[in-house]
Amino acid sequence: MTISTRLNDYLSDNEVNYNLVAHPHSFNSLSSAIAAHISPAQVAKAVILEDHEGRRMMAVLPADHKINLGALSEKLNRDFHLIKEQAVYRMFNDCEHGAIPPIGDVYNMDAVYDDLLVESSELYLEAGDHSSFIHMERKDFVRLIKDAKHLRFSHQTIH
Repeated sequence: MTISTRLNDYLSDNEVNYNLVAHPHSFNSLSSAIAAHISPAQVAKAVILEDHEGRRMMAVLPADHKINLGALSEKLNRDFHLIKEQAVYRMFNDCEHGAIPPIGDVYNMDAVYDDLLVESSELYLEAGDHSSFIHMERKDFVRLIKDAKHLRFSHQTIH
């Protein structure tokens, strides 16, 4: 189990109580949730977007949801698209490919959080590898994202 260096420093600096939870190696947040026997609705995943002016943003949503780019673009008055994977790998070079910690401030990125994430009393976040989660209480997660935008912009992909 390896936690992203930047995420570890950020959580320490913000005095966040968390547990590191091991799970079988997987390739995405949804399969990690299933492997760890955790409700995918409690797992926050990050998707990196870029708008028509080249500004990047982290969108954070439950692992069992898919982003609605049209709705998000309309609500934020920007024209978003997914950025190329190679650019994501360069931005998150302290993480395994695709295991992005879903806290924008860790990487000095603007972020928007789906309101569905705070419906659970506890959350699991990608730690920066495909073998562990950061587990924390909702109150700690809310404290970390208190200055970020939040709204509804996703829909469930599995039941």
